Amino acid sequence: MSEEITIDTQELGEKIVKVLKTIYDPEIPVDIYELGLIYDVFVNEDNDVKILMTLTSPNCPVAETLPVEVEEKVKSLDALKEVEVEITFDPPWTQELMSEEAKLELGML
Repeated sequence: MSEEITIDTQELGEKIVKVLKTIYDPEIPVDIYELGLIYDVFVNEDNDVKILMTLTSPNCPVAETLPVEVEEKVKSLDALKEVEVEITFDPPWTQELMSEEAKLELGML
C-alpha cells in the first residue's frame, strides 16, 4: 500500500489566502482580502480552486486586470490544478465588508 502525500484543503485554503493578501486594489492601500473583495474560496479534493470575488464597483478601473492577477498568482501555488475566478456583484461590495485591520489602515476606526 503506497502512501500518498496529500495537502488538506484547509491548508491549501490558507496558502491561497496568503497569496490573496499580496494583491492590492491600486486605488486603496489595502490588500483585496482585507478589503473584503474575496467572498469565498472553494478547494475540492482534486485541488481545483474556485474563487468568488467582487470589485469595489462594477466600473472599477481594474475590472479587467484584477481577476487575471488573482488567477495567475493563485495558480503559482504548485499543488493546484485548475483555478477559476468568478466575479459577482451580489451582494454588492460595501465598506462593512472590510476587516477591522483594513478600516484601521484607512483611518475609518
